[in-house]
Amino acid sequence: MGQSLYENVGGEEAIEKVVDYFYNELVLKDPTVNSFFEKTDMEKQRRHQTKFISFALGGPNKYSGQSMAKAHKGMNLQPEHFDAIAKHLHDALAHFGVKEEDIDTALTQVASLRDDILYK
Repeated sequence: MGQSLYENVGGEEAIEKVVDYFYNELVLKDPTVNSFFEKTDMEKQRRHQTKFISFALGGPNKYSGQSMAKAHKGMNLQPEHFDAIAKHLHDALAHFGVKEEDIDTALTQVASLRDDILYK
């Protein structure tokens, strides 16, 4: 049996680095989406995102945050916001040398949440 995508990426430590890069270098510098994080406790957000991405990639389920619909309630996220975040996740994973086929698998997982996130 092959490794999970979580293991292929390098586990939680590697995902923490991806998440830091994702926010610091991409999301928070993008005027398309950075306003959504103006009043966010970014340390808490990074911890939640690391746990969520770890679980989404087949790692241990340590994510205990709100459902996607509840977490995004009142934000009225549009397709362009979702697409920007997905692109930033792609670019952050690629920056750390994750193979394109593994990135595609991760983004397919993220895309499955689209209906729970948009227009809430």
